Formats: sequence, structure tokens, C-alpha cells
Amino acid sequence: MASEQPNYFMYFPTHYRWSAEILAMLSTAPYGGADISEVDRVGRQLRDCVGDDERWFQAWSASGDLIRDRARRAESEGHRYTATSLYLRACAQYQHAEHFRHPKDDAALAVFRRSLACFDRFRELTDRPRIEKVDIAYKHGRLPAYFVHAEHGSGRMPCIVRFGGFDTQKELQYLRGVGDLARRGFSVLLVDGPGMGESIRFRSIHLHADYELVGSACLDYLDTRPDVDSDRIGIVALSLGGYFAPRCAALDPRFKACVAWGAQWDVHAMWTQRLERIKRGETVALPVPVDHVRWVFGVDTYDQALEQWRDFKLDGIVQSMRCPFLLTHGTEDKQVPMADAHKLFDAVGSKDKTFRVFTPAEGGAQHCQRDYLTAVCDVMGDWLEDKLQRG
Repeated sequence: MASEQPNYFMYFPTHYRWSAEILAMLSTAPYGGADISEVDRVGRQLRDCVGDDERWFQAWSASGDLIRDRARRAESEGHRYTATSLYLRACAQYQHAEHFRHPKDDAALAVFRRSLACFDRFRELTDRPRIEKVDIAYKHGRLPAYFVHAEHGSGRMPCIVRFGGFDTQKELQYLRGVGDLARRGFSVLLVDGPGMGESIRFRSIHLHADYELVGSACLDYLDTRPDVDSDRIGIVALSLGGYFAPRCAALDPRFKACVAWGAQWDVHAMWTQRLERIKRGETVALPVPVDHVRWVFGVDTYDQALEQWRDFKLDGIVQSMRCPFLLTHGTEDKQVPMADAHKLFDAVGSKDKTFRVFTPAEGGAQHCQRDYLTAVCDVMGDWLEDKLQRG
């Protein structure tokens, strides 16, 4: 009997993680993060070695080098706009190359540094939007961040604090609709939180459960800026950020709107089940190699990582949320079950709350709508306009 085919697109039908990563790249094409031909060219090279993460690393690193070299040549010839777009795509390919490499050895860190250098050149060359490099001081160190200026309006503007999840650093966050938010009149603070991006790679700040420390520190920083309206700050976070954002908004009422871009509920229970299944030799839908879980916590064993997950639970916390709340989730999300999304939504204490479900018929049914990124970005942007600009 033939196996049931998935009701969604997979570039590599036999490998969830690689397919998810390819789709994460392709979906950013409308925001300048990818060119379909460039992605498919490398994807075709990898079709005979699916699952070989070393080949993945080498192929995408080489492609990043190729695009970076084109950017440098364009810049040297005075073609600023060509160079700008190429630097942005090179940054993305370097970060996707490094994504699966564990341990994070010198080769991995060198590629990640190249990605940051490319984003810096993009940031310096682009004229829309204006992107400022900043640091957010908090209890465990200084978190690297970008302040993206609103394109329209003047004076104190509404602002969105953006976190990634388990594995999406601030440069890749930028490629997920941030430019559109700036055009809508929002400033955006993109942060590499604990366990993410530069924070863990170069500042040794590991993931921890009390994420409200980070959220409140971002608010403290924004309160010092004369171009931010402190009464109109929202928070958006994707994937594992479905834990970060609701926790921050529930524990600091200064947030006036909260978007969980993908649900979380009891992360400890979810990872307990995942690791048990992996021990039994079962296939588990993960966006990164399982070793990533030990690395983000800075521990040696999976049992130690599970202990670190113990406090990553939203029950008893989100009941305190009072600001408007939006939850997006896909019916075909293979990483987080729909049941967890319902638990989160039902528990949130806000009277003004919206649950937006994406289906295969519409598109956006996969994890964090990676299969229809523009649709979810439009939904979130419209909702944030209603709550922070028109409300």
C-alpha cells in the first residue's frame, strides 16, 4: 500500500528538516531574502546527498561566497542597488549554511561572521528602511539588535519588538516582513535573544526560561528613545517565540499588543516526547539537528537539556495577559500540535484575542506559515495597525 503523500509542498520529500529549510529560504523571496533560481541551483546539487549536513554546509557556503563576490564587484563598479540586494541574499545563504552545523566549530563561526559582514554592508548601503545597530543591556549581558526606523511619520512612532525562536536570528527575522512593517509606519527592534544568533555564538548568552527579563529590557531601552511612543509597543515572536512573546506580554503590561507567530504551551513536555521518540529510533520533525538543544543551553547531555526546559511552560502565566493577542497556527504544523495552540489561546487572559488558523486550501498551513509567508505577514501587519495605530 502506497504511503500517504503530505498535503503540502516538500522540496526534498523524504527529509523534513532539509525541506523546511529550503522553504524557509524560498518564502523570503518577496522580501529580498532569496532568488528562486539561486536556491534551486543549490538544491539540485544536493538531491543525491539528502541528509548529509556537511555537504549542505559546503554547498550553501560556496553559494554565499559566489553571491558575496558578485556584490563586491557591483559595489566596486558603483552599482549600489545591485550590491545591496546581493549582500542581503548572501547573508541569508551563509546563515542557512551554518544552520545545521554542529558543533559550532571555527568553520561554522567563520561563515556566520561572513553573514554578519554582508548584512552590515546591506545595512550601510540601503536607504529604505534605515537600520541602526544597537545593544540591549539586561541581567546576563548585552544582546545585539537592530533598530529599524519607520519609513513614514515623524515624532514618537509605534514600535514592534521582534524575537526569533529556537533557531532564527535577527538577520533572518528581517527577511520576514520587517520592511513592510517599516512602510506601515512601525519601527522594529530586532533582537538576538539568549541562545540565538550573535548572542550565543560570540557573547556566550545561552537560552533561559525567564524571557521576561529580555522583553522588559527591550522596553526599558525603547523608553529612552525620543522616536518611540512607549504607549504603542507590541511584541511579535515566531516558533519557540510562541513561548517568548506571550510570557513577556503577560509579565510586563507595558506591551500593548502581542503576536504568537506559532503556538507553544508546555515546551518541556514536548521535548520530553521528542527525545523519547528519537531514542526509539523514530523520525521527529525538527527544524535543526537534535544536538542544537544541548548547544543552546550550553550543556553536555540531553537529560541536562530537558532539565533546562522544565520551566518553559505558559500555564499559570498567560492568564495574566491583558493586551490584545493574536495567535497564528497552521493545521499541518508538524512541530507543534494544534492541541497546544488551542490550550494557549483558551488560557490567555486578554478579552481581545484572535486565533488565525491557516489551512492547506488557503496556504500557510505549515509551521509558522513558512509555505505562505506574505499571507501571515499581511495578517499580522493589518492586526498591528488596528491595535496600535487605529485603536
